Amino acid sequence: MQTAAAPANAPRALADDLVAQARAGSEAAFAEIVREHQSMVFGLAYHFLQSWSQAEELAQEVFVALYQNLARIESPRHLVFWLRRVTSNRCIDWVRSPRFRREVPIDELHEPGAMPRLRDPMLDALLRRLVAELPPRPRMVVTLRFQEDLDLADIAAIVDMPLNTVKSHLRRSLEALRRKLAERGHIHES
Repeated sequence: MQTAAAPANAPRALADDLVAQARAGSEAAFAEIVREHQSMVFGLAYHFLQSWSQAEELAQEVFVALYQNLARIESPRHLVFWLRRVTSNRCIDWVRSPRFRREVPIDELHEPGAMPRLRDPMLDALLRRLVAELPPRPRMVVTLRFQEDLDLADIAAIVDMPLNTVKSHLRRSLEALRRKLAERGHIHES
């Protein structure tokens, strides 16, 4: 027995139905939405906060907020935008709050003794620490650009700032990171 091929717009229709079902109160539909998007929300929070436990807690807060705001979600595309925006804002608020305490594993406290090679895990860890030292809004711009691989216009919409401000944050952040890496002998400024 042959089955008919699903129409090309079937995944889109299923996603639209899922959002509509969740808005109508379906717990199963909401659980499916969480399953589909939890890695994006957690990943963004983890790369910004650099703490597994804090990223988990923040992701839970984001999904609770989503549940409370389901009526405002217009489409699957709006859902992704909303989740990125709320996660970004919560991350920035999190590091500004008194409860924020950056966890630094003991093995990350030592600087490398020799010049690292490209893709060196110690250099990667150093770079993550340097990004974590950036002010919250520029750090979120860098995280959205290089972790989420978003273009600058999408970042501007998510963090609700002008495109030129996003470009300035990115340019100044990259300059600061290059300077700090050069000070530590990892790159040579020309």
